[in-house]
Amino acid sequence: MPKADIHPTWYADAKVICNGEVVMTTGSTSPEIHVDVWSGNHPFYTGTQKILDTEGRVDRFMRKYGMGGASDAKATKA
Repeated sequence: MPKADIHPTWYADAKVICNGEVVMTTGSTSPEIHVDVWSGNHPFYTGTQKILDTEGRVDRFMRKYGMGGASDAKATKA
């Protein structure tokens, strides 16, 4: 048994709120948790993430490790 009066209050049904909408419930020591990003609107999980090509690094990586498309394969053979 936990000692009395030293532990925070546990809320088994704490609400996680994103943009004013309850997105899920979880256990927490806070009754409400306000977040800006969660898996339902994060670009990585929704599939809308875009790779920023800084100074051609992504292209260089793709060419170096042979991950390019068919047009890159033809260019390397020539």
